[in-house]
Amino acid sequence: MRGRRRQFDARVRMEALDEGERRLQTALAAGRLGAWELDLATNELTTSATFRSIFGRSPDEGFAYTDLLASIHPADLERMQLAVRTTIETGADYSIEYRTVWNDGSTHWVEIRAQLYSDRTGRASKLVGVSADITSRLEEEEHQRLLNEVLEERVAARTRDLEKAYATVMEEVSQRERAEQQLRQSQKMEAIGQLTGGVAHDFNNLLMAVLGNLELLRKYVGEDARAVRLIEGAQQGAKRGASLTQRLLAFARRQDLRIDPVDMRALVTGMEDLLKRSVGSTVVVRTDVPDHLPLVSADANQIELALLNLVVNARDAMPDGGEISIGLNHVHQSVPDGELAAGDYVVLSVVDQGYGMDRETLRKAVEPFFSTKELGKGTGLGLSMIHGLASQLKGDLKLTSELGRGTKAELWIPVSTSEITNDSAPIEVSVAPTASASGPKRILLVDDDPLIAMSSADMLMDLGHDVVEAHSGKEALEYLGDGSCFDLLITDYSMPGMTGADLVIAVRHIVPKLPILIASGYAELPPGVDLDVARLGKPYTQDQLERELRKLFNDPVLTGPVIRNGP
Repeated sequence: MRGRRRQFDARVRMEALDEGERRLQTALAAGRLGAWELDLATNELTTSATFRSIFGRSPDEGFAYTDLLASIHPADLERMQLAVRTTIETGADYSIEYRTVWNDGSTHWVEIRAQLYSDRTGRASKLVGVSADITSRLEEEEHQRLLNEVLEERVAARTRDLEKAYATVMEEVSQRERAEQQLRQSQKMEAIGQLTGGVAHDFNNLLMAVLGNLELLRKYVGEDARAVRLIEGAQQGAKRGASLTQRLLAFARRQDLRIDPVDMRALVTGMEDLLKRSVGSTVVVRTDVPDHLPLVSADANQIELALLNLVVNARDAMPDGGEISIGLNHVHQSVPDGELAAGDYVVLSVVDQGYGMDRETLRKAVEPFFSTKELGKGTGLGLSMIHGLASQLKGDLKLTSELGRGTKAELWIPVSTSEITNDSAPIEVSVAPTASASGPKRILLVDDDPLIAMSSADMLMDLGHDVVEAHSGKEALEYLGDGSCFDLLITDYSMPGMTGADLVIAVRHIVPKLPILIASGYAELPPGVDLDVARLGKPYTQDQLERELRKLFNDPVLTGPVIRNGP
């Protein structure tokens, strides 16, 4: 009875083992896992059919441990053997991925996992594990990685495009801000220029009265040395004021310029001695002017004054001495740049080694009355005058500077399209008036400022002429319209209601052959108006007025054709 009981129990256990084995095999098959076992003493490899298929073998094909080693990719074999030795030595689980090469030459990836089993003595006896073909998984991962790289590249490209677009937008914003700033600066300078021009014009009128009266007073003081000295001192002060108004008018771009073709090389070389004397012994002036340069359209006298101003400024920036470099270059401006139109220019440069200017000082450098010099050593009109001159010439003044490294000033002057004319030849000859060339004249003097009119009338009467004053163009026309005869009309230009130009046009219809002289501090004649009249700049002296009258009436004391000063 007991024997049968033991047999029954053994049969139940065997059935349970068989059932467990079947379930294990089913699970391994479902997971496409190949089972294997390696006897470490004999290197005998026992494998399942799935395991052999993972290595490219058929289910009934033999697969020894040597076959396994031979199927491993040569680049992975050493790593696989090292992993086996490590597991045997340390008892750690065996886990590795490597490539296998099938008989058809194709390469596949497998993942191997195993545990180490030891015998009763503790010696490692076998490795038991499973394997799986992970080729598809790795290919999918590689494919996903490539997709991710493509996606990342697209994201990066899109990011670059967005950054570029953002940079473009910011640059446009920056350009707009710079344009708005330039517009504000231009409007500011224009407003200052208009104010400066108006102040200069009124100041000219005041100087006209002062100089005229002083000149007349000088004739009546006799030999009183003290009175003569006082009057001459007042005259010198008034003349300095006249020089100041010229700078103001240059800044306001209302200076009366005589534009002619100018040889800049001859102008610079001709001023070398003057410039060297002006800077003193501690400063060296060097010039670098090419032999062949095109002529420029400019007023030679004003360019000389501008160059002298720049050199003196450079000298003042080097109190301990140094070197000033003056250069000329022919530059082609291919595209418009600020105030510069496209075209050819000759650039006059003055470079010093002085203390330079910071950005804020450089920004204000051309503003009128701004100066870094100590009180009493500068009017602050030098650079503003040059800037105004450059603008009148349709050029530009460019300044670059750095603290401690000096300043470079560049005066850009447009190249002339005309030829140099003979200075001895007249520009344009007007027909000599029919009035008598000698004797006192009856003169109609027109000026809206009674103070100026009185001063000018006194100078004319002192010269022996008969003067009738009018304080507006309308009043002057009334004198001419009532049959009064005059030998000459002298008129101011800037007058309310009717300008000097309007008066000239109206007078030409009433008395076509009446000689006319316009007196003005600057050229305000509108574009397109060509008035065949003489011009006299304010403030003027009695001698200048007398010379102009002699020209107009062909006085033999001063011979030569009458030059018409057009706009």
